[in-house]
Amino acid sequence: MWLKLGRRLGSLIVVMFLVATMVFFLTRLAPGDPAALMLGDQATAEDIARLREVYGLDKPVLVQFILWLKEIATGNLGQSIFLQRPVIQAIAERAEPTFFLALFSVSVAALVGIPAGIASAVWRGRLVDQIVSGLAMLAANVPSFWLGLIFIQLFAVRLGWFPVAGYGEPGAPFMERILHLALPATVLGIVNSALIVRFTRASMLDVLSDDYVRTARSKGLSEARVVLRHAFGNALVPIITVVGLTAALLVGGAIVTETVFGLPGIGNLVVSAVLRRDYPVIQGALIVVAGIYVLINLLIDIIYTFVDPRVRY
Repeated sequence: MWLKLGRRLGSLIVVMFLVATMVFFLTRLAPGDPAALMLGDQATAEDIARLREVYGLDKPVLVQFILWLKEIATGNLGQSIFLQRPVIQAIAERAEPTFFLALFSVSVAALVGIPAGIASAVWRGRLVDQIVSGLAMLAANVPSFWLGLIFIQLFAVRLGWFPVAGYGEPGAPFMERILHLALPATVLGIVNSALIVRFTRASMLDVLSDDYVRTARSKGLSEARVVLRHAFGNALVPIITVVGLTAALLVGGAIVTETVFGLPGIGNLVVSAVLRRDYPVIQGALIVVAGIYVLINLLIDIIYTFVDPRVRY
């Protein structure tokens, strides 16, 4: 098992190197000069050249890439061109809204998707199955920004139950900040629950037809015990996979929702950095998101060994 995890960790290092390479060179393909954008239209060519030299933008691209890799190896993601502070600090300042938004969103998605998928599998072909499948298909095709605007209009503007946007004033109590995340987390949770519903349903259908499930029923066990203890326990591996991947995707994929609800998260930071051509922030944020993604995948592999002993061998 440890050998397998070691190989997995080695492959993740290779993946991170490939991600870093793609992020760096794709960022450089974007049109626009950050030095010219920072100085404005009135800047002279000499001023732009001087600023490019300060930030190392005058060096060959390959040299910039090697220097950047050395910085990453030491845990330094560089200095933001526009924010005038370390990229790690800029990301840390925006990490809290994104972290809690992803955590609450995946919780909503799992609490909605797993029971709905189980019910759809148990009552396969019946009205419950048709309703759940129809709602899952609808949720998968509804744009998150459109659903977010509907929720804002209904629950924030008309009913006044939740704040319209933002993340509270600086120093606001934690529960007030959580209240600001209720609507965006619900929106993302509903949209992403569709995939969990489908995976849970498919996984449960696979095990409900197995011999040991029929044997458990023939012993006179209650249907709830058969489904939840015998079937669900053996269907957990693909469900854990889809929940983990949903959590990873939500960390870096909540940009639109953060923009709609005015959340000062990493997504908004990346959007601002792209508009300003702030290369260090773009690269640093994407590397952090990619790192979280691969760590969640590694965590899923570790969880497998506890959920299904067969994975250990």
